[in-house]
Amino acid sequence: MTRKKRSRSAPKKRARARRAPVRIAKAKDQDAPADIERALALLAHEIRTPLNSIAAFSELLSAADLGEREREWAAAIKSAAQHLDLFTTLVIDSAKAKTAKLVLRRDLFRPRTLAETIAATLRARAEAKGLSAEVHIDAGLPEAVIGDQTRLRAALENLIDNAVKFTDHGAISFSVHAERKGAKHRLVFTIADQGIGMARAELRGLFRPFAQASESVSRRFGGAGLGLAFVQRVTKAMKGKLEVESEPGRGSTFRLSAVLDPPDDALAAPANTALPSPGRASRPLRVLCAEDNPYGRVVLNTILAGLGHSVDFVGTGEAAVEAASAGRYDVVLMDITLPGMDGIEATRRIRETSGAASRVPIIGLSAHAAASEESAARAAGMDGYVTKPVSAEVLARAVARE
Repeated sequence: MTRKKRSRSAPKKRARARRAPVRIAKAKDQDAPADIERALALLAHEIRTPLNSIAAFSELLSAADLGEREREWAAAIKSAAQHLDLFTTLVIDSAKAKTAKLVLRRDLFRPRTLAETIAATLRARAEAKGLSAEVHIDAGLPEAVIGDQTRLRAALENLIDNAVKFTDHGAISFSVHAERKGAKHRLVFTIADQGIGMARAELRGLFRPFAQASESVSRRFGGAGLGLAFVQRVTKAMKGKLEVESEPGRGSTFRLSAVLDPPDDALAAPANTALPSPGRASRPLRVLCAEDNPYGRVVLNTILAGLGHSVDFVGTGEAAVEAASAGRYDVVLMDITLPGMDGIEATRRIRETSGAASRVPIIGLSAHAAASEESAARAAGMDGYVTKPVSAEVLARAVARE
């Protein structure tokens, strides 16, 4: 019996066949970052839509005839929704980052407002668990600072969440004071609980990602073990420190500091400055609203009708162009993100029409607060730009100006 002769080229062919999938996988890997960015951008938009509605409805609720306690709850719901909305932006920023370095935002904000928001969160969570909350906000806090308010708030809320989670009875305290560090401000936040506490050995691995203080803690309380690693990373990026003191059975005290810049005189007042409640408009306007979200329509209609204006709604950019071209409206509210033709292109088309319709004031509505987004809207021909969630005060002023 003759043995079949093996081709000398067969091993080379097999080798090429084995290598081919590697080349394909590599090509796919190169496309992965762009795919992730697109997926996260879509996810962020889908999340922002209900969050903006929650924030806007809670603002309308807080303006209703409520007791002081219920009004505080509505304000807390709005604040939480706004914070989650900002966090979707941070997720996209992280996906776009080409390095592991944490790039901080530079927002102008009031430390006292931030502290009061954290205190409200603590009181609500403590009350729900039958705990008491003790709060001290020092009178010497700076009026305003520049820094990453969103990440700082997220870090503090993580510490508050842990304090409540690991405490079954007693009190949780929150305090904040400021120190000078040259021309800068160091804010020092302290969160102390009377919970289960930790032994010295448990503290050693506390800030490692995916680590819990102990296996028994992980089984009892769950969690991914990422929270404190995130808090420490944010603290280091803000040139601060994260310190902890703890004793088993007696509780834990976390002290977080962050170094923040003083405000630039050229900057406007912080966005969270309170505005007086709007009354009815001096003259009723005919308003066209291009908004495809049904909840957004309810919010806009409630605000505008309360101001005495009449409102018509359309759900697409094409419909907005057609309706505005008829020249029946005093002002157009144009959502930037619309199905089909977006608000930017719809604005360009309206500006290209003839007659008075081409000069109708157009105010953009968008979940994006970046200066580049507003610049693009104004370059297309928009006269104003309002970020979501829509505030009754801000919208009233924007419409009155036009």
